[in-house]
Amino acid sequence: MSSHNEKATEARIAGFLAKYSPAIETQLRDARARLRDLFPRGFELVFDNYNALVFGFSATERMPDAFVSVAGYPKWVTLFFLDGASLRDPKGLLVGSGKQVRSIRLSEPADLDAPAIRALIAQAIVPHASALRDAPALATIIKTEVAKQRPRRALPAASSVAAVAKRPAAKTRSTTRQARTRK
Repeated sequence: MSSHNEKATEARIAGFLAKYSPAIETQLRDARARLRDLFPRGFELVFDNYNALVFGFSATERMPDAFVSVAGYPKWVTLFFLDGASLRDPKGLLVGSGKQVRSIRLSEPADLDAPAIRALIAQAIVPHASALRDAPALATIIKTEVAKQRPRRALPAASSVAAVAKRPAAKTRSTTRQARTRK
């Protein structure tokens, strides 16, 4: 990838990150940097989806080959293991009940340096180690950018309550019937 393309890609990613609150933007940026440090080879696949901004890591350019990712939501950052159901998790850190994916909500990006989380990442790498060794130097590819997205910033609690309070009461048949009988 040329340096011009790298700069353009990073500029787009900066725009994606800027949609978040400063606290979540900082956490997601730091978590991404920590994961990038773990993967000198392969591909960082970026998905600016409806629900979240996701940075996935893979030995190939194909999304189905990704095995670990970090995603930003309005109030938190989550580390995902795409084959997490198969990982040994003696500390019980992984959350999820599906057939495949497990996750850990990060309280801070430094959680990625915790020995138990590093052990999970190391396990997730094992099936992909050979392909990662053969992969080119880490390259970032923006795979998805959707126009319609959920808000990236959490709504303040007071304003969401106020918005509900300002809504007119819904008219139901019974309230309409009561209004007619009073006339």
